[in-house]
Amino acid sequence: MAKFTKTDHCINCLDCNKNLPLLQLLSPSELEELNASRFEVKFKAGETIFKQGTSATHLLILTSGLAKFYVEGVQEKQLIIKIIKPWEIVGQASLYFDNRHHYSVAALVDCTACFIEIESFKKMIRQNSDFAEEFIKKCTQKGIYSFEKMVSLSQKQMHGRIADGLLYLSDRIYESDSFLLHLSRQDIADLTGMSKDSAIRILKEFHHEGIIELDGRKLNIINSEQLERISETG
Repeated sequence: MAKFTKTDHCINCLDCNKNLPLLQLLSPSELEELNASRFEVKFKAGETIFKQGTSATHLLILTSGLAKFYVEGVQEKQLIIKIIKPWEIVGQASLYFDNRHHYSVAALVDCTACFIEIESFKKMIRQNSDFAEEFIKKCTQKGIYSFEKMVSLSQKQMHGRIADGLLYLSDRIYESDSFLLHLSRQDIADLTGMSKDSAIRILKEFHHEGIIELDGRKLNIINSEQLERISETG
């Protein structure tokens, strides 16, 4: 029989609630119940965590690393909806719909992820109103972000979309103007809804204009004000 171990990232749900505010609304007994039905998996960079179209039986909480959340479209094209950071719950869309994944999730770097049984999670929603209300707020916030994403992709030119993508990575993912980019050039294209060649060309333009400094995977936003103006004008 295979032996499954737990890492320091995911020892017990009673510990996870220190990192995930939503779980702080559960009682110790409720956390123990969630803990009894969850398991942890390690993923190497590039490995698929969820596959679009497969059965959805568990929610995901990334406990270390980064992953991309994307939709597989026609002709094998991908659209990256967002980047997943640790302590974010993924899989809400499958809770009360058709129990299938309508997106894929893949590790950008080596990751650890905790899988929580959907039925156990739904039980917490039914019996704990504060937990349910906060969970709905989180879902609503994700919906609003999706609206912003649609505006960027449908109403902005390519320069505006690249600017939005870089500001998103800087402000929401790496929380710094200087970071080691874990996305490939194809990933950046998939994040901004354009071809790889177009994404590379615009990144080079931004580099030559002194807006960003790009050296391999090292990216430094030099002129964030200019990048924001490009984002605003589209």
